[in-house]
Amino acid sequence: MNKLTVFAAGVCTTFLASAPFAFAAEKLTFYCSAQEEWCQVVSNGFQDATGIDVAMTRKSSGETFAQVKAEASNPKGDIWWGGTGDPHLQAAEEGLTEPYVSPMRSELNDWSISQATSADDKTIGIYSGALGYGYNTELLAANNLPEPACWKDLLKPEYKGHVQMANPNSSGTAYTTLATIIQLFGEDEGFEFMKGLHKNINQYTKSGSAPIKAAGRGENTIGIVFMHDAVAQAVAGFPIKVVAPCEGTGYEIGSMSIIKGARNLENAKKFYDWALSADAQSLALQVDAFQVPSNKGAKTSPMAPDLASIKLIDYDFVKYGSSDERKRLLKKWDDEVSVLPQ
Repeated sequence: MNKLTVFAAGVCTTFLASAPFAFAAEKLTFYCSAQEEWCQVVSNGFQDATGIDVAMTRKSSGETFAQVKAEASNPKGDIWWGGTGDPHLQAAEEGLTEPYVSPMRSELNDWSISQATSADDKTIGIYSGALGYGYNTELLAANNLPEPACWKDLLKPEYKGHVQMANPNSSGTAYTTLATIIQLFGEDEGFEFMKGLHKNINQYTKSGSAPIKAAGRGENTIGIVFMHDAVAQAVAGFPIKVVAPCEGTGYEIGSMSIIKGARNLENAKKFYDWALSADAQSLALQVDAFQVPSNKGAKTSPMAPDLASIKLIDYDFVKYGSSDERKRLLKKWDDEVSVLPQ
């Protein structure tokens, strides 16, 4: 074998040995906490836009937080997208996520940046959804009930047995409801409100969106939910009217975080930037996700709640997202509200 042949063989061997590593770098492990269809559209959209191979896992935000925490010593995920902001903030507080300042930030709404600022840039807002309720117009008319417009309307005795919400122990939506009422009315009056509401509740569900789905099916009249869930029922053809309560209301900020120790950090940053773009956030329309996108240029359905027209409270995400405050309020709700007769 002459020297030229040996050299060529060495080059070929070196290329083949290094090729798998080059291809391995073009991967992304994506943890998603939004609805399954939305997760799939986002995963496929990023893969199509970049050629990066995406391995997507869909779990609820609480389950994903638990997984990220369990994997902290040997991280397997790169990016966590979607789900309510509370667990993202908790992950940031516990050092489970990486700080990153995206060049896309100039295109985002103030509430998105505020989420990042409160977490030392370890998470950011990707969508928002206002809390409210929806009601079945046909059932309301059939029972000769007045149209509710405010939170305190739901305390009227004529609504007894006609209101449904989730249990705040199992539902982020319901916990947001509890925290919203306390911030609106103060803790003492807020718990008196929850006690009065309890008298009219026909069922505490496990899932946050279940009350409005039951209303859509005609099994319940009024469901306390995030407004975009009520909009989804209306768009699906059910006789649901969406209400932004007159006193004001709280809201969620769905968030995104880069997992600390991500094996594919550069690809995670590419996803982060892409996911904040108007084009990426407009994909929500393909799956009837009616949350309000954080990019000011993203397309939104005319059916989506207009946050600018809703009286939003200055929701304290840091306080009510903390583990200690959450445990305290849930115990108080268990001890003082859930045990009352209906």
